[in-house]
Amino acid sequence: MPDSTFRFGNGRLCFTFTATLGNRGSAAPIERLARPADLARWCVELGLLAEPPATGAATLAEARRLREAIDQTAESVRTGTCLDPQPTKVINSWAARPALTPQLDETGSLRWRQEGAQTRHVLALVARDAVDLLTNPTSSRLRRCANPECQGMFVDVSAPGNRRWCSMNTCGNQAKKAAFRQRRTQLERHGP
Repeated sequence: MPDSTFRFGNGRLCFTFTATLGNRGSAAPIERLARPADLARWCVELGLLAEPPATGAATLAEARRLREAIDQTAESVRTGTCLDPQPTKVINSWAARPALTPQLDETGSLRWRQEGAQTRHVLALVARDAVDLLTNPTSSRLRRCANPECQGMFVDVSAPGNRRWCSMNTCGNQAKKAAFRQRRTQLERHGP
């Protein structure tokens, strides 16, 4: 069974969303938005909605289209190539729609206005985050994960700007373990 566990915590909402397609660089990518219920679950697990919103097949198809438009446009920005007008149009269309409203709660923390919130409000917020990221100076620090199977997009916020992995908890840790196993195997074969 494919891994349907969502990957959170990569710093940007739009890249948390693009990570719903895992192992982009592999022959068998992992589709974490296989059913409309998965998209509804993503909205809740991310903490944007308290209850799973009603989500149909058409909304799921639009969400996947937005996801790939963000990934493709981010890659164009990362590599300095001309933006394809079609994915840009998809992002802009979603960004122009009503989105969740940020508000302060009684403790001074961020919360999202929930009344009447639907999947489309979350997707509009994702598109706005993509527009914000791709049009500000931080976009010069866009990177693809060095894990050839992952290929996830992230923003390198490290001081030297040489981060290689989308997450040290996943791809970075896998690379460290693989390097350790390789060193140990070499020592066992050839000695110290």
